[in-house]
Amino acid sequence: MPQNEEDIRNMLTAEEYQVLREKGTEAPFSGEYVHEKTDGTYECKVCGNPLFSSDAKFDSGTGWPSFDQALPGAIETHQDNTHGMRRIETTCARCGSHLGHVFDDGPTQTGKRYCINSVCLDLEQK
Repeated sequence: MPQNEEDIRNMLTAEEYQVLREKGTEAPFSGEYVHEKTDGTYECKVCGNPLFSSDAKFDSGTGWPSFDQALPGAIETHQDNTHGMRRIETTCARCGSHLGHVFDDGPTQTGKRYCINSVCLDLEQK
């Protein structure tokens, strides 16, 4: 894991840094994992913390990778009232990087839709 914020900035592209560290959002349907179907584990781009199993991934039609559950202890949630909305932000439990948001409108039994920016993730294939 990077030692400080300068190390993190140097290891990421400008877009990755803007989303992960400045709570930005990538454009819908632009991310490399939107339609990915490979088996594996999605990890935090900054620290490598395992976040989501590919088994939890589903196509939400929103333009961002969506998951119905996170791995136990992998993420933290925070109230986000920016942009005139009330949402729940998700961050990496290990390094605090912004990942996206979680909504209570998922189509599976969990009822959750973790809407995550592709630039925040690396896929460790099985």
